[in-house]
Amino acid sequence: MTAPTKKTVYFLTDPIEDGTRSWDDYKRNYEATFTAELMFPSVDHFEVMPWPHRIYLGKYQVGDNPEPQSISPAYATQMQVMINSLNDMPASTNKVTGSQGVSVLLGNSMMFQRFPTHQGYEDPQLSNFYGMALPLFKRGIPVDLVHMENLSYPEALQGTKVLIMSYANMKPFAASVHEKLAEWVKGGGVLVYYGRDTDAFQHVREWWNTGDNQYKTPLEHLLKLMNVPVTTNDASYTYGKGKVFITKVDPKELAMQPGRDEAFIQQIQQAYEGDAKAGTLRFKNSYQLDRGPYTLAAVMDEHPDKTPLTIPGPVIDLYDPSLPVLASKVVQPDQQAFVYRLKGISKKPQVLAAASRVYDFKVGSKFVSFLTKSPSQTNNVMRISLPKKPQTITVLHQKKALPFEQNWDEATHTLLLKFENFSEGVMVEIKY
Repeated sequence: MTAPTKKTVYFLTDPIEDGTRSWDDYKRNYEATFTAELMFPSVDHFEVMPWPHRIYLGKYQVGDNPEPQSISPAYATQMQVMINSLNDMPASTNKVTGSQGVSVLLGNSMMFQRFPTHQGYEDPQLSNFYGMALPLFKRGIPVDLVHMENLSYPEALQGTKVLIMSYANMKPFAASVHEKLAEWVKGGGVLVYYGRDTDAFQHVREWWNTGDNQYKTPLEHLLKLMNVPVTTNDASYTYGKGKVFITKVDPKELAMQPGRDEAFIQQIQQAYEGDAKAGTLRFKNSYQLDRGPYTLAAVMDEHPDKTPLTIPGPVIDLYDPSLPVLASKVVQPDQQAFVYRLKGISKKPQVLAAASRVYDFKVGSKFVSFLTKSPSQTNNVMRISLPKKPQTITVLHQKKALPFEQNWDEATHTLLLKFENFSEGVMVEIKY
């Protein structure tokens, strides 16, 4: 929505939903949402905790226990590690793994037209959109989104080889939308249109059926610009260097009826490989993205391939509150992963991951020191890269020594350090 405009967008990463649910449900959905939004590599601004009180002071169900509980120490630590990692999350030009260049067209009118039932026509839960996107997404194709309101920007369709659209769930706001689409097809783009065009909004009084325009549906106007005849049957046509596919099926049918998406997938594969000549449309059950030292990964459910994804190590598992170093991370179907890759990192002193924010980091010839802050009554865990094994470690809160746990990993030259958090700050000094 914002990429062609070069505007800055902030993503919300809130561990608690507005709806009252269980801690288990919150954790599962937080990890999924966190993984998904970090797979937009150009976004590096985040709103991390809009309502801290409902996280740290709220009480929610745990398992079968009818009594609401406060956040567990382990989940609080994990959440703080995740949030703190966003301070160092770089924007990236990397792409999510998968065949690039398949997009779905969106428009603001999709929300205007959203309704349970109108004059006998239904589009439950935006199924006309999901019918175009989910069959591809579930097969490991990173579907892009193109907003018709942005088509005036040259970057809007840059990189799109096959564009899928429907007017079953939205309508074009101006004739200029079709002019841009026709121009793109003429230059070699492949347009795939799905829809019966039978919803009542096809006939609202709008630009395509007023004045000099007397078209029964907005699609008829687009087809005329491309010299394509209006048809009631499935058909395909060439326009300029590009291709147009018309399929008289509402996209919702592909999502709401089991097995109905097979012909759709075959058609997109033909459009991508044969007509757009964009290479092989690769089907898989996972997604992965590298951003600096971080790797995000997810393995799809509802996929015939149940093979897990393996991320080679050594890596730090950032979804595990103990921050273990793993030889490899195995991601099962319906799971996500967030890891810090240790291969090739410098052995210079640096905090790689922590359930706190680090301030005033100082490095001497044989020591490092820093101040670290996080909410009181939570547990801190830190994974610190050092050139040598520590000789002495001092952890102070208001000049008083705090108990701590430590573990040195010689293979990766990283120190695992655990102690209690205090919002006023904890001073740490490590000599080696």
